[in-house]
Amino acid sequence: MLTKRILSALILAPVALLATWVGSWAFALLIAAGAVIVAWEWTRLVGRSPGWIAGGVVYIAVPVAAILWLRDQDRETAFWLLLVVWATDTVAYAAGRLIGGWKLYPRISPRKTWAGLVGGIAGAALVGGVVAARLGLAISPWTLAAASALLSLVAQGGDLFESAVKRRFDAKDAGTLIPGHGGLLDRVDGLMAAAPVAALFCLVSGGGITEWR
Repeated sequence: MLTKRILSALILAPVALLATWVGSWAFALLIAAGAVIVAWEWTRLVGRSPGWIAGGVVYIAVPVAAILWLRDQDRETAFWLLLVVWATDTVAYAAGRLIGGWKLYPRISPRKTWAGLVGGIAGAALVGGVVAARLGLAISPWTLAAASALLSLVAQGGDLFESAVKRRFDAKDAGTLIPGHGGLLDRVDGLMAAAPVAALFCLVSGGGITEWR
């Protein structure tokens, strides 16, 4: 088991370091593609499920590439994305604790409630409207609020997706990096889902939020 963990680190650590050093979303995807092939072949040889390992590389690489691309294209959009996800997580947690009520998907995530879902969406929409107003964007605050609400829904879907994966492998947390909170992926699961969608918004509209009309 220890040998397998060391081999995994030897495969994945250089991938992360190179992508960070280069800072290019395109190069990050290129490195990730190579990592998927290596991970697939290695896990097949040692008798593990290659699909999950290779899929995990893609699950991490695509959002990272999306965030790097957003940073290069329009930093205001990258900050908007972060604010929307943070507002979603914070208000969803507060609403769930204060209001409670019906469970959202108890088989996957027993603590999440419909009140938390709605609260997170409302918090994100408010942040979107404030960002549009404060930055003096050409886009209507109501329109950016609607886009923020959609991103919030995607982020909460990403949270549920990771919960489902952890249930699949009978794991409480994605790791033990942060005491009391689990692994790093437990903290950014919503961002991992929302980042590619935010990048897609920019691709379809032809620019970041500073260029939206």
